[in-house]
Amino acid sequence: MPQDKHVPGSPEDWLARAIGDLALARVPLPEGGYYEDLCFHAQQAAEKAIKAVYKKHDLAFRYTHDLGELLADLMDMGITIPPDVEAAQILTAYAWEARYPGLAEPVTSEEYQEAVQQADDVVRWAKNILKSDSL
Repeated sequence: MPQDKHVPGSPEDWLARAIGDLALARVPLPEGGYYEDLCFHAQQAAEKAIKAVYKKHDLAFRYTHDLGELLADLMDMGITIPPDVEAAQILTAYAWEARYPGLAEPVTSEEYQEAVQQADDVVRWAKNILKSDSL
């Protein structure tokens, strides 16, 4: 995939940021807060974890929030994507659309819990890939 510039950071750096976003996604909803904002961090966790996998395989990626596109490109490069990770592409909606008033329905507690679980699945998958010695 064409890339305009070198992507800084190691796979471990990207994974650390993913873990940090997942921690933020799990913060209890503060008074006056929105599940949409916590779901944004779930999306960011999944996105950064996927990009850690790109870095592990020394592959270039576009700066995009579209998890479906990122996962499809990995599949095109011969990387197996488990069904639970592939299902997480639904988190893309939380990258921007759900965070702006009037563009989407409010996120429910159940949808929030599902988003965190999906992000956790992606982060766990990336951790396992980074732990493996083989590419």
